Amino acid sequence: MMVKYIQAAFLLVVTLLVLAGCSYFENAGEIQNVGMLTDGSIDDPFAEKGYQGLQEIEETYEVDVYYEENVRSEQEVRNAVAEFVQDGVNLIFGQSSSYGNSFAELSTVYPDVHFVYFNGAYVADNVTSMNFDSHAMGFFAGMMAGRASSNDDVGIIAAFEWQPEIEGFFEGVNYQSPSTEVHINFVNDWYDSRTAMDAYREMRENGVDVFYPVGDAFSEEIVRQAAEDEIYAIGYVSDQSDISERRVLTSTVQHVDKLYVQAAEQFNNGELSGSVMTFDFQDDVISLGEFSPNVPPSYQEMLHEEIEDYKETGLLPNQE
Repeated sequence: MMVKYIQAAFLLVVTLLVLAGCSYFENAGEIQNVGMLTDGSIDDPFAEKGYQGLQEIEETYEVDVYYEENVRSEQEVRNAVAEFVQDGVNLIFGQSSSYGNSFAELSTVYPDVHFVYFNGAYVADNVTSMNFDSHAMGFFAGMMAGRASSNDDVGIIAAFEWQPEIEGFFEGVNYQSPSTEVHINFVNDWYDSRTAMDAYREMRENGVDVFYPVGDAFSEEIVRQAAEDEIYAIGYVSDQSDISERRVLTSTVQHVDKLYVQAAEQFNNGELSGSVMTFDFQDDVISLGEFSPNVPPSYQEMLHEEIEDYKETGLLPNQE
């Protein structure tokens, strides 16, 4: 009998918590407070840009903002979201595609909370996926790599096979320099710097003299090592020219902070839909960073013109 009472009490507590989550907010659709989850460190380039967006939201809307680092398991996501809701958060960003499934499940528990995450396919009425269409940025990085290589050997170290910038990079290298060989290695993790560095060393032994590391946490380390080895690299996510003005040819910059601000504005205006949203150069959330002084001004100008043509036509140089 005692067991039944305990079970009943437990179910009552769970029900009350769910109801509290459903009715916690008086003015649904208006920003009250904002939270951010990241599956790595807040200092990683992708998360750092998200945090910049979070700070801008805080200043613009005069709300409190919160973040939790290294949130990876489903239980950790559930606990963090519950804490955010208790703090009055009704707009939550997940700084990874891995949050899609958890957010979709939690969306029914917290219908007055809107969940936003990146580069995934899970959606619901209050779950939005914001995707970077990174094929084109990979293409222009490939053009730059193909032109800069002295050995006709360039390398891309990727986190996962599904990243669109990989195919774009291949196409860009082939368009610029058909004789250049593209070496590729997959880390299968955004944060495994050790495996990424092993791939770098192997590629160096095979003559690669231009690297494009397309992984969140390990990109800076690869770029820094390439600069020390006096070869070239192309930065990823943020403008990494500060690592080496001369050895960083350029960077493919993803302005995550702008998407945070855009999502907050749409949510506050009741216009943020539960859908997959895609962004590219045309939306001014992808751009190239500073060019190395070793890149001739004429080539810089040509690349800028090609990007402007792409923004107007949607066609890459190899498609025209």
